[in-house]
Amino acid sequence: MQRFAIQDKIFVSLAQLFAFIVFALLFGILVSLIIGSLPSIHKFGFGFITGTAWDPVTEKFGGLVPIVGTLVTSFIALLIGVPISFGIALFLTELSPNWLKRPLGIAIELLAGIPSIIYGMWGLFVFAPFFGDHIEQWLIDNLGNLPVIGFLFQGAPMGIGVLTASLILAIMVIPFIASVMRDVFEIVPPMLKESAYGLGATTWEVVRYIVLPYTRIGVVGGIMLGLGRALGETMAVTFVIGNSHDISTSLLMPGNTISSALANEFTEAVGKMYTSALIELGLILFFITFVVLAISKILLLQLRKQEGNKD
Repeated sequence: MQRFAIQDKIFVSLAQLFAFIVFALLFGILVSLIIGSLPSIHKFGFGFITGTAWDPVTEKFGGLVPIVGTLVTSFIALLIGVPISFGIALFLTELSPNWLKRPLGIAIELLAGIPSIIYGMWGLFVFAPFFGDHIEQWLIDNLGNLPVIGFLFQGAPMGIGVLTASLILAIMVIPFIASVMRDVFEIVPPMLKESAYGLGATTWEVVRYIVLPYTRIGVVGGIMLGLGRALGETMAVTFVIGNSHDISTSLLMPGNTISSALANEFTEAVGKMYTSALIELGLILFFITFVVLAISKILLLQLRKQEGNKD
C-alpha cells in the first residue's frame, strides 16, 4: 500500500507539472509578444489599432486594415460554413443510407487533412480565375447597384480579394465543424429519436426538438473550433486575398489579414520599429483569439446552466 501511495503521488505530481507547463508556455508567449511590441505601443499607442497607414520607409504603421480583414474573412467564412456543415452532419447522421455514411465521412476527414498551402495554390490558380471571370462579374452586374448592399460588390472582377479568401476559408473550416457536429449528433440516444418518430414527428422536428437541444454545447464548440481555424489561417489566405494595406468597402477588392501580413513581411522586416509593429499585430491576434475563446466559454457555461430547464 505504501508503494501504491508513492506511485500515486508521483503520478499526481507529473500531471500537475504537465498542466503547469501549458500555462508557462502560454505566459511565455504572451510576455514575448508584449516585450517585442513595446516600441510600437509606445510610439503609436491606441492609434495603431485605428490607423490605416503602413509605410516601412517612414516607419508609420497602423493595423486597422489587417484587423478588419481578419474579422471580416472569418465572419463570412462562418456565415457560409456553418449552415453547410450543419447540413452535412445532419445528412450523415439522419438521412444518409448506410453504404454512403462511411465513404462520405472519410472524405470529410480527408478535406480536414489537406495542408493549407494546397488550398492556397488551388485557390490562386484554379478558383480565383474562375471566380473572377464568372461569379464576380455576375455579382457586380446584378448586386453592385442595389441600394443597401451594392457597395459590397463594386469594383473590378480580379478574382483575388476578401470575398475569395473568405470562400477558401469557408471550404477549410467546413470539415472541422461538420466532423464535430456529426460526432455530437451521433451521441444522441436512439431511444429519444425513436420515441419522437413514434409520436409522429418529422425528421426536422426530431432535429429541432431532440438532437439540437441535446447537443447544443457540442455544436457551439465545433463552431468555435472552426472560428479559431479561420482566425489563424495563414498560407491559404495569403495566396488569394491580395495582400493590400488599403481598406475598401467592397468585398471584391484586395485586403489583408494579420496572419498574411506576418507571413509576407516578417522575414523581410528591417528596423526595430517595423519588426515591433508586426509583433504587435501578433499580439492583437492573440488578444482576438483569447476574447473569442472567452466568449465561447461563457456561452457554453450559460447553455450548461439552462440544461434541464423548460423552454
